[in-house]
Amino acid sequence: MYHHVNPHRGMINSSPENFERQIAALARAGYTSLSAAEFAAFLRGAPAPKKSVLITFDDGYLDNWLYAHPVLARYNMRAVLFTVTGWVGDGAPRAHAGQTTALAETYAHKVGRGIIESGDTDRVMARWSELEAMQAAGTFEIHSHTHTHTRWDYVCRHSTAEKIERLSSDLELSRDLLRSKLGINSGHLCWPQGYFDSDYLDVARKNNFTHLYTTAAYGQNKVGTDPEHIYRFAISNMNGLRLLNRVRLARGAVVGPAYNAYKLWKRKIRGKDNAH
Repeated sequence: MYHHVNPHRGMINSSPENFERQIAALARAGYTSLSAAEFAAFLRGAPAPKKSVLITFDDGYLDNWLYAHPVLARYNMRAVLFTVTGWVGDGAPRAHAGQTTALAETYAHKVGRGIIESGDTDRVMARWSELEAMQAAGTFEIHSHTHTHTRWDYVCRHSTAEKIERLSSDLELSRDLLRSKLGINSGHLCWPQGYFDSDYLDVARKNNFTHLYTTAAYGQNKVGTDPEHIYRFAISNMNGLRLLNRVRLARGAVVGPAYNAYKLWKRKIRGKDNAH
């Protein structure tokens, strides 16, 4: 699970240099990056290359186009991008790395979120034209991260009926925009902040979302894993060797569950909730 690829520091940010080291390491080690459809088929029992990864990005930031897209193209790898459709604007594609040295400015995560909250989303987010170009190049496929990235359980904490209504509208808008702008009829949805409850699940099902992605890292996606609870682990600004080691831990039949149990135990004793 990635968010940003840009020169700024942050827990959910990878530098362009380290991102290239990570993707290059995966490619050299013989890993195949799956599409969302291939991953879904694997969960149902279809064969997949033994060394397979699903690379995901959340939100749809401009820096994904500026820096991640050319790296993925260079190594013939692909990723799944969950975009917040209400933050995406129109306009011509901006130059990405490798085309010019004059790239658009990027921002650290907190600064960027402040810009989004001010309404100036185009400074921070990829445009529809850029999403379309990445989709056409085969570096990113685009799926839903809702339309507004709102935690409706917070906003509507006093009314379950309103929560359900607002969330349903949110998902419908996202689905319809992806269909009209990019020709996508996606059944893959990533929850904002990784949060969901039984009402969220019911609304997603009614809106034909069949594969639901969490921010929970302490489990393995294997044949038969619940497609409504897909595990992912966050990638920080690590080098390629550390990423390979982390992937090996995640996929190990014996080491993987033991490592996840240890990390979950550490999280619990620190008092952090990992309900989802």
